Amino acid sequence: MNQQNLKLCSEIIDDKYVKIASNSLNAKEKLFKLLLSQRQLPEEGFDDLTIEYLLNIFAIMDTNNFVNKVGVGERESRIFSALVQKRNYYMGHGIGRSGDLIASQPKAAGSSLIAKLTKHLAKDALKLSNYQINELLIVPVATGMALSLCLLTLKSLKPQAKYVLWPRIDQKTCLKCIQTANLIPIVIETMIQDDVVTTNLDILIQKINEIGPDNIVCVLSTTSCFAPRIPDNIGEIAKICKQFQIYHVVNNAYGIQCNKIANSINQGLAQGTVNLIVSSSDKNFMVPVGGALIYGNDKKLIKQISELYPGRASAAPILDLFITFLSMGRSGYLQLQKDRVENYIYFKEKLQIITQKISEQILNTPKNSISIGISLKNLKIDQNNQEEKNQITKLGAILYSKKVMGSRVITNKKNKIVCGIEFKNYGSHCDNYFTPYITVACAIGLTKQEIDTFAQEFEKAYTQNT
Repeated sequence: MNQQNLKLCSEIIDDKYVKIASNSLNAKEKLFKLLLSQRQLPEEGFDDLTIEYLLNIFAIMDTNNFVNKVGVGERESRIFSALVQKRNYYMGHGIGRSGDLIASQPKAAGSSLIAKLTKHLAKDALKLSNYQINELLIVPVATGMALSLCLLTLKSLKPQAKYVLWPRIDQKTCLKCIQTANLIPIVIETMIQDDVVTTNLDILIQKINEIGPDNIVCVLSTTSCFAPRIPDNIGEIAKICKQFQIYHVVNNAYGIQCNKIANSINQGLAQGTVNLIVSSSDKNFMVPVGGALIYGNDKKLIKQISELYPGRASAAPILDLFITFLSMGRSGYLQLQKDRVENYIYFKEKLQIITQKISEQILNTPKNSISIGISLKNLKIDQNNQEEKNQITKLGAILYSKKVMGSRVITNKKNKIVCGIEFKNYGSHCDNYFTPYITVACAIGLTKQEIDTFAQEFEKAYTQNT
């Protein structure tokens, strides 16, 4: 409310009350000024009323909310349901234009501002997470499709190449993003070192020499993985890619929350070739599924990805991220990261007590500081693969029935065909891991109460199942 309107308010109610109210309004305006000028996460998170106040201002800047506007185009942000309007804070034009995902939208100044500001806030969050990058693109698709966008862009720059070298990690998305880009995956088999499953760099170099660097679009490495798999050695793979002049894409799905992974990627950026890094918005920033970050130090390449995106895009994932960043603030985000590190230690301590009771062990994978593996060597597997007689899969079913979500049981007895490629012992990231196991993840937002409940239910289910 401007000064003239406040003066008019003073003619209706006592002036001293208006002055007090004016101070409150001015405080909000100062917060907005800092946001627009500094373009960083606020030091302290905004309350919900302040965020909704700002969103309403931005919504009024979009043409669909203009008074007496006349829309005679085929797309005028006409929204039938009032509930849908409210869910989207009265913004419906989306982001970008047909030629560029990051172009400002003429009919939506408010939505365009949100998109640009969210990019700045995301870069600030990455900086707080120790990532040394200077360019970023937020895309309204999840990690797999974001990786496909990266691969399609690299393919356009190297049209004669058709292969993607992919160190094995048993997650379907990794293969499907290669297939979606109409490229051919070359699986780089892993090796076992004690409890750890890791990439065999000698085989990677061997495959590069066999296929020839000119025929390879890129190496697709991975940092986010289930134990006993550990993150790829990004620094060493980056050096190999630099040596052979091959593009390098890093699938960093939920690695933003982990300083060890940040250090590994920074090493790759400094000493070798890391062209593009992709991370999930929901797994790192606690928003609904549907968005991803593509980032790195090659501004031109990231710009090409934004120009490859066909048509306009949904603003919903960006809006979710914008609201969440404002709500978290710097202090909230850093506290969540601190809590995750402490919870990881606490989680392992709780599991250590239980595994000693049941004569199992925590798999020793110190380079994976998100996922934890627990052996299930004492549970029986039916040799005829009858699920009802399989104590390991039964354990998973019992946990699920107790509302325990996210744990994964691996029998090491299941072969699977994914994208036409057959994998032995699918789920274990290798052909011959020495024990069945269960994995859990200490991800951002996990609470000690959830850890305590899991520990209790896991011990009970294990004992009940033996």
